[in-house]
Amino acid sequence: MQRLAAMVMVLGLATAGFADSKNDPTGTWKWEVERQGQRREMTLKLKLEGDKLTGSMPGRQGRETPIEEGTFKDGKVSFTITREMQGNKIVTKYSGTVEGDTLKLKVETERNGQTRTSEIEAKRVKD
Repeated sequence: MQRLAAMVMVLGLATAGFADSKNDPTGTWKWEVERQGQRREMTLKLKLEGDKLTGSMPGRQGRETPIEEGTFKDGKVSFTITREMQGNKIVTKYSGTVEGDTLKLKVETERNGQTRTSEIEAKRVKD
């Protein structure tokens, strides 16, 4: 009986670990946006360490902008990116879910006192 209980416990832990790794946000994510009639590919790099989420988003001229306040819990991601453009700080908040190789995010950008909201669906880049 003890052996059966131990096997059930190990199987449960293995399954829980599999579910977490399936929704692990670690990796490179890509999606496209359209601005001023032109399509542009966007990239996001994420790394999960415990429940802390780190990473960066490449920007113009090859500059990497680090994510801030990154969290991951129960398949949900949240982070902020702050960029500076023409002397103004632009804060963008990302929040959403990871489902396998799909990252669905709500994006809120505050600029000049106005908030713009959009949604994106990024796909994990396979190595």
